[in-house]
This record gives sequence, structure tokens and C-alpha cells, in this order.
Amino acid sequence: MKPSAPLLKFLYPGWYAIVMGLAGLSLAWHRAVPLMGDGAGAAALVIGALAAGVFVLLLVLTAWRGLAHAEAWAEDRRHPVRHTFIAALPIAALLVATAAVASFGPSTLAGLLWWLGSLSQLYVTVWVLARWWRGNQAGGLQWAGVTPALFIPIVGNVLAPLAGVPLGHAEWAAAQFGIGLMFWPLAMALIVSRVAIAGLWPERLRPTVFIFIAPPAVVGLSSLQLGAPELLGWVLWGMALFSLLWAASQARLIAAQPFGLPHWGMSFPLAAFAALTLRLAQPGGLMAILGPVSLALASLVIAGLVLGTLRGLRNGTLLAPEPVAAIQPAQG
Repeated sequence: MKPSAPLLKFLYPGWYAIVMGLAGLSLAWHRAVPLMGDGAGAAALVIGALAAGVFVLLLVLTAWRGLAHAEAWAEDRRHPVRHTFIAALPIAALLVATAAVASFGPSTLAGLLWWLGSLSQLYVTVWVLARWWRGNQAGGLQWAGVTPALFIPIVGNVLAPLAGVPLGHAEWAAAQFGIGLMFWPLAMALIVSRVAIAGLWPERLRPTVFIFIAPPAVVGLSSLQLGAPELLGWVLWGMALFSLLWAASQARLIAAQPFGLPHWGMSFPLAAFAALTLRLAQPGGLMAILGPVSLALASLVIAGLVLGTLRGLRNGTLLAPEPVAAIQPAQG
């Protein structure tokens, strides 16, 4: 289905979650090479190329949307939930650069893309947090905007070391990692407080509960990349495992929902968990079994999401106005 200008009005920033999921899966397959051989490396290369292709396509369509529907982009920036997904764009750049470094090694192009993603992610983090100084006024920090998507702009900084270290930028990558690490507990506390005080987020956002898996999984991977003791990786793997089991308690309710873009919120967290499991795996150990199992789970889920996306584009249910929910755009 060839998107037309009117349909591009609904190409929300959350579409970059597709790139995050595919690039994360590429990295997970790359981590499987020591256990599964060169076939896993070939799979990582193919999936990474697909992620890069989708990323370039989305960049072109985003630029087209900005020209054709400037008001839609302005609404995204005001929206209490959608504004957090703007961070998915620089995170996608970071992950595509990371997948390229994993498959081909450091390069000038990967380094430029990494710096672009890193600095843009820092800017978006400052922009999101600066809104909080408005308090509960329009455009400030409101319970409607406190969902698991809040992890994306705040904790997304912990991705920097994955490619930053092999690219030779370990110091800056560690500094940016610290930003995400500082705000991870705060974002978690805000989200749990929102559930207790204001209730759960809208039903169609239920798949985003899987985002809870991503922070401990990526912090584990980045910590090990920065030279932390392997035991710390196990500590964070335990957090990620619990988060997976916690999110999985919602799997039946999620499966009963019509497919929508929020389902892609499951993709990168599952891929990150698989990558950390494989990173800790040793031949003959338990993780050598759990690693391929978690990789198979992430691959099957993401394959299902790809098929669901293709069906949604074909039948017109994705590039469409968001369903009416208890979240309204903030004014200002």
C-alpha cells in the first residue's frame, strides 16, 4: 500500500518503534553467534539491513509529513503521551548504528549516525524533562502522560555504550549512560504512582507494559560493555526476568486486543532480554538453553508484529486517527 499525503498525517513518532524492534532483534541474533554459529550472524545481518531500510523509509516519510502536515507534528509535541515517542527517532538511529557496528565493525558512517542519535537523544531528554517544570499546568507533567512510554526518552540514554565503546567514545557513552541510569528509578516510581493514584493507562496502551523489561536488560548489556563485573550483569538479568514475567501476566489481555501500533512496544524489550541472556550464556550452561529460547520468543513475536503491521496497512487500520481514549492533547 503506497502511503498518500493524507494518510501520512497519522504517521505518529511511535512508528520508529518498528526500527527499534528490528534493530534490537538484529543485535540479539548477533549475540547468538558464539552458540549458534555463522547462521546467526547472517540472520543478524539480514534483520539489521531490514531495520536500516525501514529507518530510511520512515525518515523520508517523516520529512514529507512535516511539510504536508505541520500541524500534526505540532500536535505530537503537545500530546501528553505521543511526545515521549519522539525519542524513538534518535533511539532508532542509535540502534541502527549499533547493529551496523556489530555486523561490520566501526566505520565513519556508523560513527556519524551514532553521534547524531546520541546528541539528538540528549536533546529530546532535556526537552521532555524541561516540560516538567510547568508542573500540572498545560503541557507539564500530568498523570495522563505517565505511562511506560516515559522510559523511552529518559532511559533511552543507556543505549549509548553499546556502539559508543567500540567506536572509541567510551567516556561520552558512559556519561550519557549515567543520565539514563539516574532517571530510571524516577520513571519507575512515577509510573507505579500513576497506577495507584490515577489508575491504569488506556487499554490500547496495555502492550507497553513490556517496556518495563527494557531498562534492566539494556543497563545490563551496557554495563558489561563498559567493563562492569559479570555478576552485575546477572543482577540486572534477574530484574529483566522478573519484569518479563510481570509483563507476561498481561499477555492474555494483550492477545485479545485488536492489533495496533502500541503492540510494537513489546518488540525491543523482548529482543533486549534475549541479547542479555545470550551475552551471559556459556556453552553447556543453563543460559545456553534460555538464550536461544528467549531469542526464538522475540523472533516469533516480532514476526507476528510485522505480519500484523502489513495487514493493518492493507486494511487501513494503522494509518488512521487514534481511537478515542481518556487522554486528550494538552494545550500550549
